[in-house]
Amino acid sequence: MSQQFDVVVIGGGPGGYVAAIRASQLGFKVACIDEWKNAAGGPAPGGTCTNVGCIPSKALLQSSEHYEQANHHFAEHGITVKGLGLDVGTMIGRKDTVVKQNNDGILYLFKKNKIAFFHGRGSFVKAVEGGYEIQVAGASEETLVGKQIIIATGSNARALPGTPFDEVNVLSNDGALRLGAVPKKLGLIGSGVIGLEMGSVWRRLGAEVTILEGLPTFLGAVDEQIAKEAKKAFDKQGLKIELGVKVGEIKTSKKGVSVAYTNAKGEAIDLEVDKLIVSIGRVPNTMGLNTEAVGLQLDERGAIVVDADCKTNLPGVWAVGDVVRGPMLAHKAEEEGVAVAERIAGQHGHVNFNTIPWVIYTSPEIAWVGRTEQQLKADGVAYKAGTFPFLANGRARALGDTTGMVKFLADATTDEILGVHIVGPMASELIAEAVVAMEFKASAEDIARICHAHPSLSEATKEAALAVDKRTLNF
Repeated sequence: MSQQFDVVVIGGGPGGYVAAIRASQLGFKVACIDEWKNAAGGPAPGGTCTNVGCIPSKALLQSSEHYEQANHHFAEHGITVKGLGLDVGTMIGRKDTVVKQNNDGILYLFKKNKIAFFHGRGSFVKAVEGGYEIQVAGASEETLVGKQIIIATGSNARALPGTPFDEVNVLSNDGALRLGAVPKKLGLIGSGVIGLEMGSVWRRLGAEVTILEGLPTFLGAVDEQIAKEAKKAFDKQGLKIELGVKVGEIKTSKKGVSVAYTNAKGEAIDLEVDKLIVSIGRVPNTMGLNTEAVGLQLDERGAIVVDADCKTNLPGVWAVGDVVRGPMLAHKAEEEGVAVAERIAGQHGHVNFNTIPWVIYTSPEIAWVGRTEQQLKADGVAYKAGTFPFLANGRARALGDTTGMVKFLADATTDEILGVHIVGPMASELIAEAVVAMEFKASAEDIARICHAHPSLSEATKEAALAVDKRTLNF
């Protein structure tokens, strides 16, 4: 006998569990299916983000930042540290605790919102009268029928052709977060968000890190001026980043990994490392969904085809997050999940792709929203730019972290903010003001006229807005 639901959500990551909660708030009878397992085999909802992505990487970034501060920067504050040690096992254990707290928090939210949770893999069986039959394959087999289905199955790490992840020597983000010791030499292929964050963690803890990037430009999606500033900081820290390389044969052995590549000058080089992290993007996860059973349409990338409202080609079937078009960001998935739940209820959920913030949690942090200067030039948009360095910000000086700047881009005629780009301390928090401003179609003058607390890093945002009109006060 199958269990009947108004809404069945397949996937319990940021897009899925948030969609389930919002649907329940709107009065629907909701089920959520998720197959992630913790070390004991129990449920671990939260998807890639909670288990092997956003949350654990930030935990390790924080731990490694503490170590770096104690090792290299406490002395300038008059703090002497003797016998500084590093216990990687404890560090990984703390990360695992943070992950479990998030897993348990989501399970609590399911219970609080009266959402039926099923631990296992969800797949389509067939279309039935008034909905779809979904099978749950887990510790026990279940059959559900949902009037509306929301697919939020996320994405998987992309492997190099011919070099699968073994999570021992060749690591995805999963293996990179579970290293039991600091590798003496660490290689990374790909200088995107995951590569830079993982490289930063293990570089701070003592690894010699080399990052190989196939593209000739560093962080091509980032505003060029901001990317150059970030690259200078990473070079100074000792992250070795090689651009424009062509990776050849990769060999693994008991000793480690050998990577043959050609650099930008055409020179053939063999890189010997203890561990290799491959971070060349992610692919939509539709494995095991049994999309053929119902005729669900996929594109050439394997992503589920949806329209602007996240509707698939099947009536009553929706898809959100990494498994559909658009940026693979947890917060984008959350917004889509909420919007879909509201659309099912006959409301007008909306996601503004132009104001989705991006963050890279390195040190310095990099964050941005809206268009870059190179995009505005390519689009032929007349604009004004204003920048302000953290070097001239009192709070940044007190923190001892003056790397980077805030950059505003505004329409040359209307002064509407078109993009804000930050590299520097707490950029991930500072960008929120820019997102709010752009959502309300604010001008640079609006931010320039708002009183910001002193001393605060946010004053750099105000000063950059003032710089659009060439009237900064402190630089």
